[in-house]
Amino acid sequence: MPVRVLCAATIFACLLSSCAGKPVTEGGSLKTAFAAGNASGTLQTKNDSKSPVALTPAAWGRMGHPGALSGRTLTVNALADFKLRDKEVVLTFDDGPVPKKTERILATLDDFKVKATFLMVGEMAKAYPKIARQVVDAGHTIGSHTFRHADLRRLAVDEAIAEINRGRDAVRAATRTDANFFRFPYLSDSGTMRHWVAAHQMVVLDVQIDSKDYFGVSPAAVATRTMAELRRHGRGIILMHDIHNRTAAMLPALLTQLKAEGYKVVALRYGGSRAPMLSASLQEDTGIDRS
Repeated sequence: MPVRVLCAATIFACLLSSCAGKPVTEGGSLKTAFAAGNASGTLQTKNDSKSPVALTPAAWGRMGHPGALSGRTLTVNALADFKLRDKEVVLTFDDGPVPKKTERILATLDDFKVKATFLMVGEMAKAYPKIARQVVDAGHTIGSHTFRHADLRRLAVDEAIAEINRGRDAVRAATRTDANFFRFPYLSDSGTMRHWVAAHQMVVLDVQIDSKDYFGVSPAAVATRTMAELRRHGRGIILMHDIHNRTAAMLPALLTQLKAEGYKVVALRYGGSRAPMLSASLQEDTGIDRS
């Protein structure tokens, strides 16, 4: 029982915290995010890539040829290996696993035949090992996100290292697979910690497209903002969280929109370290959102 209480407190803290300050205005509806579809669920698109795709609840998760959204598998050994082409994205989910929400996201990803990377908080994986294992069994990539979602820049180096190791060990125990990808909570890193992580056979995942799904807005607003950011960048790593209902609710619409605009979802695989410095980043191509 104490573990479950602790996990609930962690989720609540994650809901209240963010990687950036809240925008002055937030909004959006299904009308502004996506055009209305007909009752049969048929998708209607315009030639303009910025035009909305027609969506109805019946169309979510069962569009024609969903496998067309799935792209290549990128095996990462070193920074030089991490090169996304135009119209390629990597889907990442932080902070889980959480009952019902993570499972709902897994079902949507399966419907669209795409793979994602789940950066799990250690204490969440420890509390819900069956769900953590479901992520692995579905063929998705695993990473860690510390044990308790700590801001590592506020800790001494030895404390930060212990937090990373404990998180990775907990994820490994729950999933029975190694967690070779890592994301800093709040994107709060340092040169020292990035070097340590890279030297210990972990790839740091940065963020180019922040969905900001941790704000209390509508699912459509999350999808609209994510697509707007992606259109500006043209490619990149998308940050989402599998602890929010709004994320699970908007994901089918987001994936449908990605497919309509010709994007491909790239799956990540860790291939083993060949270099002392290893960081999955597109800094030289698109810049990193460290907000």
